[in-house]
Amino acid sequence: MLFEQLDLADSRPLDGGVRWLVPALVAAAAASGALIFYLVGQPLFGGLFMAGFIAMLVAAFIIDRRSGTRVEIAPMVLPDLELVGSALSASRDPVAMTDGEGALRAVNAAYRERFQDRSPAGLAEPMKDLLEAALCDGRAEGEAASAKVLVMRAGQKQDLFIWHFAMEAPTDTIEVAARRVSGAMGERLGKAGVLAVLVDGDGLLVAANGAFTDRALPDLGNRGAAPNIEELITHGDDGSIRLAAEGLDASPLRLVTVPLEQDGSGAATMLLFDSEQGSGLAASANVQVLLEMLPIGLALVDRDGRFLMMNRAFRIAAGIPGEEMPAYPGDLVVKEDKAAVADAVRRNARGPAMSGDFPVRLARQPGEPVALTVAGLRGLGDAAVLLLLKDNSEEAKLKRQIAQATKMQAVGQLAGGVAHDFNNILTAIIGHCDLMLMRHTPGDTDYDDVQQIKSNSNRAAGLTRQLLAFSRQQTLRPQILQLPDVISEVSHLLKRLLGETVQLVVKHGRDLGAVRADPGQLEQVIVNLAVNARDAMAGKGGGTLTIQTYSIKADQVADLGSEILPIADYSALSVADSGSGIPAAILGKVFEPFFTTKEVGKGTGLGLSTVYGIVKQSGGYIFADSKVGEGTRFTIYLPVHQVEEEPKNKRRKPNSGDSNNELWGTGTILLVEDEPMVRTVAERALTRHGYKVLTATNGEEALEIVERGDEIALLVSDVVMPLMDGPTMVREARKTRPKLPILFMSGYAEEQLRKSIDIANVAFLPKPFSVQELAEAVRRALTTK
Repeated sequence: MLFEQLDLADSRPLDGGVRWLVPALVAAAAASGALIFYLVGQPLFGGLFMAGFIAMLVAAFIIDRRSGTRVEIAPMVLPDLELVGSALSASRDPVAMTDGEGALRAVNAAYRERFQDRSPAGLAEPMKDLLEAALCDGRAEGEAASAKVLVMRAGQKQDLFIWHFAMEAPTDTIEVAARRVSGAMGERLGKAGVLAVLVDGDGLLVAANGAFTDRALPDLGNRGAAPNIEELITHGDDGSIRLAAEGLDASPLRLVTVPLEQDGSGAATMLLFDSEQGSGLAASANVQVLLEMLPIGLALVDRDGRFLMMNRAFRIAAGIPGEEMPAYPGDLVVKEDKAAVADAVRRNARGPAMSGDFPVRLARQPGEPVALTVAGLRGLGDAAVLLLLKDNSEEAKLKRQIAQATKMQAVGQLAGGVAHDFNNILTAIIGHCDLMLMRHTPGDTDYDDVQQIKSNSNRAAGLTRQLLAFSRQQTLRPQILQLPDVISEVSHLLKRLLGETVQLVVKHGRDLGAVRADPGQLEQVIVNLAVNARDAMAGKGGGTLTIQTYSIKADQVADLGSEILPIADYSALSVADSGSGIPAAILGKVFEPFFTTKEVGKGTGLGLSTVYGIVKQSGGYIFADSKVGEGTRFTIYLPVHQVEEEPKNKRRKPNSGDSNNELWGTGTILLVEDEPMVRTVAERALTRHGYKVLTATNGEEALEIVERGDEIALLVSDVVMPLMDGPTMVREARKTRPKLPILFMSGYAEEQLRKSIDIANVAFLPKPFSVQELAEAVRRALTTK
């Protein structure tokens, strides 16, 4: 608050003049108000308050003379007016004080520079709404006039309003350059004798430093629109340049133009030097200071094509170590680009002044082309060519990431569509196998064949889940488990995959905490890492694969000092091999999709990206560490899950037995499925478990059955169907039967359908499923309704 109510201090009774205390207080307030308005540049209001002050003094004098009573005014502690005046100017952001009508009472320098004498309430339409909101609530916040605005009520009577504008940082390139030229950087250039001016694409003056303004614009205050640079500079017959304000007898200047864009078009920064510095200007302290300040990589080259000087940004972009400077620009690029760079430098140094850019490959990074701009210079002493080099490594990295993200999205969409159709087919195959196994017993001639068909179908379903895992769209079924149990389940498979040349060593630590993950997906992670390790050791004729589990406490995580791994308790799983190792240059890319170190045709690049997707979707973290020739270690950190006994017991209760009697049920089930083969399998499976099944081929037909009024215990529906999808049909059915339980089934991942199936009292069953899994899902849906 800029104003506070101040208490009186050291007050004492007045000798019979108490009735004149109010005029005295009003006079003092008038004097304070006059002084404040004079300080903030409002002489009119200051004069009115001063007139009131004088009138009060005259009235008090007349009353004192007539009454003969000695009036003694108590001492008062007045507000520190200097502090009040400074409060407005203390902020670098625009700040203003208005009355309840929005009229200005005081402003600071930043406000006057930005908005002149305009009232805040009139800057934009939302300002009036902010004023009304502050009048009701005491304060209001909003966005207007390219700033975040805060309005607060102030004053003893709460009849004043303080407006604070938090200006947004400029993002436009020309606006940023204007602030640099007219700010502290421009002032430093001026002290070094450099005149700096920023012009737009039409040559109009945008900004200038003080040195340029003092010499080229002495009558700046009388100008209206921004002048054109051609009006301020004169060209002599000998090609010399002078400032028009200094006349023809002034000393000539040398001009250097630095475009803001690589192609040389649009706005540019123009730098003018006194030509008296002669041929050594290119190596002068002024130019050195200038080049070091600019954020873009710049270098000067003489007529013979040799480097004269370069700034730090150019060294970084070109990968030049220390303070050494190569002799020629061609030394910076690969052999194939040396001739093109030398030719461009020669043409710009000896021919007419021009500029252009072309892609080159630097010797330090031959795989990433960069843009090199070559511009001819005239009138800068020995310097004949200006080179501009931009470090676009981050830009190239972002482009690669965008391309990879686009690739992942495309493959993910393809995987989802393929998985839906493929899972429908697998559901029919697995379902028919289950129905056939119900009619055969072990030992029958057909039993083993049917069992083999089902096993291969389950393997195909696993491949579909693996394809979805790489794009993190698989449906996870997390369980509370121990890492040693998962490794024990997959060990027999690993021994067959690794072969006889690889020795498998398994070590388990103590006090491992339980983790929450999908056991099938976690097994897939271990298998993928083991297969990669086997291939890495093949060149050595074999080796040792070590799988180890151990516990990591929170204090140990803190000691690691990792910025990625949060401090918590983890159960760690490491897979280490003694293979050829991974070079440090490509170690950071191993989790990228489609990246592989294997030969063409021997790797898809999906293995480690699938591992990464599963670990991240399980809430864990994975790190890779490798040394060439010594091997590679992948370490997975899964957060410890706190197991509660009661929920655990309750969760196991429905699945405590596997007998068919527990899956037997009664009631009518409405089955909605557009695929005939899936609908047939599901209908036969539910009928064999005691249910009465009504079938529908689409959503419209299902709604007709619901409207008939038949008693329906459960609605089982596919999610994606033609004409009317499952969620739309369910919402319509719930209008007449709000408590109807729903079981959705789909070949798409549950994560993809989460928004569409976000309906109360709904269960989900992923395809493909077996007859028993369907019966169990129906039983759970009926018992939890």
